[in-house]
Amino acid sequence: MESWTAPHVPALPGHGPALRLHDTASAGQRETVRPGAETASMYVCGITPYDATHLGHAATMIIFDLVHRYWLDQGLDVSYVQNVTDVDEPLFERAERDGTDWQVLGLRETALYREDMEALAIVPPRHYIGAVESIPAVGKAVAQLLESGAAYRHASGDIYYAVESNPGFGSESNYDRETMTVYARERGGDPEREGKRDPLDAVLWNAPRNNEPSWDSAVGPGRPGWHIECTCIALEYLGATIDVQGGGNDLIYPHHAFSAAHAESLTGEAPFARSYVHTGMIGLDGEKMSKSLGNLVFVSKLRAEGVDPAAVRLALLAGHYRSDRQWTAARLAEAELRLGRWREAVSRELAPPAGAMLTTVRSRLADDLDTAGALAAVDDWAAETLSAGGDDPSASDLARATIEGLLGIDSSR
Repeated sequence: MESWTAPHVPALPGHGPALRLHDTASAGQRETVRPGAETASMYVCGITPYDATHLGHAATMIIFDLVHRYWLDQGLDVSYVQNVTDVDEPLFERAERDGTDWQVLGLRETALYREDMEALAIVPPRHYIGAVESIPAVGKAVAQLLESGAAYRHASGDIYYAVESNPGFGSESNYDRETMTVYARERGGDPEREGKRDPLDAVLWNAPRNNEPSWDSAVGPGRPGWHIECTCIALEYLGATIDVQGGGNDLIYPHHAFSAAHAESLTGEAPFARSYVHTGMIGLDGEKMSKSLGNLVFVSKLRAEGVDPAAVRLALLAGHYRSDRQWTAARLAEAELRLGRWREAVSRELAPPAGAMLTTVRSRLADDLDTAGALAAVDDWAAETLSAGGDDPSASDLARATIEGLLGIDSSR
């Protein structure tokens, strides 16, 4: 699947410290992310394209873009994979509601998502893969899990993963069984379905249903379950163990727990990821932002209203990525003012030296992506530039490269 055009990422002098990230599986410890090879690997779960890119999607993708950029700044080769869940129940439901074809809907919203990612200066993944593209691999993987006893056929013809087959199941979340059951019910699972060996068992392969697409596979006709598609895409493009598995904190369970369990059952290697990194949720004016409440704020709508995507990016970086945070008109206005100050400062021919600012931005990002601290370092340099000036003719160029290369903010307009 086609991704989008890459932004320019300026090269910077030197390197920062090793990246440390909050690892969900380690009960919140900040772990130094040490890639297992010269190529750093990251898998981030993408959209289900039943709607346009909302600010929750944008916030998550911007954060993992910072990881991508930081690794590039350290001189690492980065193999980043992102999926598109272009076949799933929410897509079918929205298409039926709107009286359109689910494939047309998926293609349209995926195209809009690519436009939004390009506008937000997201460095594209090396591999951008749709669930439909992964179906042959999914069929083979499910057949292997059936043969090994890690999966079974339900009376309906659906194929389920047996959580009892993985002794470490759910360790990525540190949730107890009661919490897992609640989240399974809320997030696409079916813990009350009769005939399952365990209420937590999740669908690997859906048997054919009326009015739903179906493909031939190694386990018969049907379509993939949600979790196994990400497993198969990650295994094909990144291997049995990856450095970072990322996404919103609503994916901790069940999605990331099952993606990992499927991979570990298929390869015999654990853990699936060295670090599980999750972002908080974005709310609107004090309320949860969700499709059910109908209060989603879309990136494309903001762009159509003339909002600078760099200001959107700055507003989303103002709070820490792991915190649930609010989108407000005041927060956007503050970001627009900040962006204006930065752009005015880097336009100066003479400015104070920017080397210390670069060092601070790197150190703040290395410490679990402390974006507020990184933005404050740029603020301090910009304030000094605008109030007192300086005598360094190269400082503005270094500041601009820091802002664009590490933070992804276009400061040249």
